[in-house]
Amino acid sequence: MAKKITKVLKLMAAAGAATPAPPLGPTLAPYGISTQQFCMEFNERTRENNGVLTPVVLTIYEDRTFTFITKTPPTSELIRRELKIKAGSAKPNLEKVGKLTMEQVKRIAETKMVDLNTKNIDQAVKIIEGTARQMGVEVVK
Repeated sequence: MAKKITKVLKLMAAAGAATPAPPLGPTLAPYGISTQQFCMEFNERTRENNGVLTPVVLTIYEDRTFTFITKTPPTSELIRRELKIKAGSAKPNLEKVGKLTMEQVKRIAETKMVDLNTKNIDQAVKIIEGTARQMGVEVVK
């Protein structure tokens, strides 16, 4: 018989660096699961992407056990890391913070492909270009 699901949470944590301290601890505490155990398992699974913000879908069961899956980092995080910038532009239409080549956009699109709602690489590239535009990043064709 399948275990009864109590809650499904969507969280963001730094890969390989999650700790039971806020914000994770207070978020998980009401569900009675071991925050320390979650952090250890999460850090073990995400060690190779150390420090990259990683979305997690955490399923908590009635018996206080849990399972989780990690997703690819947000597109904005991948663009930020590719360009080595701190943040996107506050005025994306007026102030540009960097330039991405089509090769870089395609590489990001291939990374994000599993979490995007398309199987077509050209459509994925357009999605990445849109996010880049919103961040004040110019795409050089």
